[in-house]
Order: sequence, then structure tokens, then C-alpha cells
Amino acid sequence: MDPVSNLEDYICQKHERPLDLFCRDDQTCVCSICTVTDHKNHNTVPIEEEREEKKTELMKTQKDVQLMIQNTIKKIQDVKHSAEVRKRNTEKEKAARVELFTDLIRSIERRQTELLEMMEEQQKAAEKQEQELIEELEQEITELKMRNTELEQLSHTEDHLHLLQIHSSLCSPRNSRNWPEISMKTHESLETLRRALTQLKDTIDEKLTLTELKVMQQYAVNVTLDPDTAHPDLILSDDGKQVRDGDIRQKLPDKPERFDTCPCVLGKEGFSSGRFYFEVQVKGKTEWDLGVARESINRKGEITLSPSDGYWTVALMNGDEYEACEDPSVSLSLRVKPQRVGVFVDYEEGLVCFYDVESSSHIYSFTAQSFTE
Repeated sequence: MDPVSNLEDYICQKHERPLDLFCRDDQTCVCSICTVTDHKNHNTVPIEEEREEKKTELMKTQKDVQLMIQNTIKKIQDVKHSAEVRKRNTEKEKAARVELFTDLIRSIERRQTELLEMMEEQQKAAEKQEQELIEELEQEITELKMRNTELEQLSHTEDHLHLLQIHSSLCSPRNSRNWPEISMKTHESLETLRRALTQLKDTIDEKLTLTELKVMQQYAVNVTLDPDTAHPDLILSDDGKQVRDGDIRQKLPDKPERFDTCPCVLGKEGFSSGRFYFEVQVKGKTEWDLGVARESINRKGEITLSPSDGYWTVALMNGDEYEACEDPSVSLSLRVKPQRVGVFVDYEEGLVCFYDVESSSHIYSFTAQSFTE
């Protein structure tokens, strides 16, 4: 029997852990840990203990695998749930859009019918006026022809006494009538049409924006202001829903996240995916800036509100001057002064939209942005 087999049998009989062996040229079995043939100094592990260790390790690995399976199954369920929610939301949006455009089509058809009826009535009124004028002009021609005949007859009369008697009445100038001018211009009808189409366009825009707002408001989130970020001049309400400038610097700890120069405050809530919407009441304010910002923005010293610096905002200055804080800034012309501003963000689409909630009108949108926080 070869030396390896003898040694392995011996170890197995002793219930000890076999050592890794290798054979030298002289066929002597030597431990791979050392080069001596005597292995008595080596610590050996009973097979039962090793078996338990292996078993425990296998069970732990199995639990890890099972946990990975559960996590993967949950991930699949989350993806399916997300897909179902997206599908339901899409169906809702499609239904809302169909309803909207159905109403718009009906409105357009109604306005078209009203406009055509109005133009038809105007045409009939003009035709009636023209016909009456033609009849009066024809009557005038008849009277003039009769007078011309009388004058022709008198020019050949030999009765000079009679001619002298009627001369003054026949030869006196007749009062000319002020006939209305006939105009072929249709500018009044075109102006009426322009006004009607403008009104229709405004109605369509308003309904579209209102529908957009309703869709976006489905993604409304609860936002509270973070006192740890608030500039010392700012006073926050206890519920974190209101902020005002107190004009007096409060003694607050200078935390890394606190603004120390510009009177700003951030919300506690942050988002790194999906869509979200919130509203800010700005009624009665003469100056404000609002929107969203990166978490890593600089809080110290003077700051610049622009996308390149991590801010997507709109602002009111001097009581009536509105601008989108682009680089450079974009002046905004608003029909009415917003009382409540809605902010919608689509993280994956890189979209930030601002709306006047009260008038259901669009204020401004930042598009094709890249969000990484």
C-alpha cells in the first residue's frame, strides 16, 4: 500500500483532519505546510467539528441565497407594481386628454357655428341695405328721366309765356341726396373673426393648462421647511409651512447646511427620482424666489440662482418684475399677478415647470436638464 493511502487511513481512523500532502522524489509523504515527515506538531481538527463548520457555512450561504431570491422577487414585484401604476396613470391621463379635446372640439364647433351665423346675419343685413339703396337709386333715375323728358318737350315749345312761367321750377337745382357709399371692404368681419379666434385660443390654452395642472397635482408631495438650513434672518412657523423675513438676525448655530448670507431656506424633503409637485402661496409678497435646488449647493456667501449653480427658480422683484433665473435671466410677462405658484418636477425627463395655480396659466419651464442628486 502506498504511503499516502496509509497515512490517510491512519488519520481517518483517528478522526483527524487529513493534511494536504505531496510526494517527493523518494516517494516520502511530506506535509505541504512544512518539509518534515513527522506531523505530530501540527494542530488537527476533528472531522465532526469540521463537518459542523462546513454545514454552518453552507446554511449561512443558503440563507444569503434565499435572501437574494426574496429581494429579487420583491424587486420584480416592485417593477410590476410600478408598471401597473404607470399604466393606470397613463390611462387616466389619456382619458383626461380625450375628454379635454372632446370638449375643445365641441367648443370649436360651437364657436364656428356662432361665427358663421353671425357672418350670415351680417351678410343678409348688408344685402337688405344694398337692395333698399338700389331701389331708391332706381326711383331717382326714374324721376330724373321724367324731368329730362319735360325739359326736352319744353325746348321745342313755341309758347314763350308758358316757358317763362315754368322755367324757374324746372331749371332750379334739385337737392342732391347723400347716398351711402358702397364699400367692398371686409375688415370688420375679419376683425370679428380675429377676436373670436383669439378668444378661442385663450380658452383652449386655459383648458390645456388646467388639465396639465390636474395631472401634475396627482404627484403632490408634502413639503416642510428645514430650520437647519434657514438663514438667521428668516423666521419659520412651528409646523415648517411658512417663512418670513424677520429683519433681525437670530443667534443660531452656524451649521454647514445653513445659509449665512442670502436669506434662503430649503425643504426637509428631497427627491432623487420620479415626479413630484408642490405649491407655494406668494400672495401679498413683493419679492420672492422659489423652485428646486441640488442638495450639494453652496450655502455660504453670495449665491447665484442659475441651473449651472444648481438652482431652478423663478423670481419676483420690485413688486411687479418677474423673471426665470436662467443664465442669463429671462424676463417674464404675466397677465395676472400669481397668488399661488405650482412647481412640478420630472426627475428622469429633466423638467421643472412653474404654474399660476389660480389662473391655470403656465409661467415658465426648464427643459432638458440633467439631475444627478
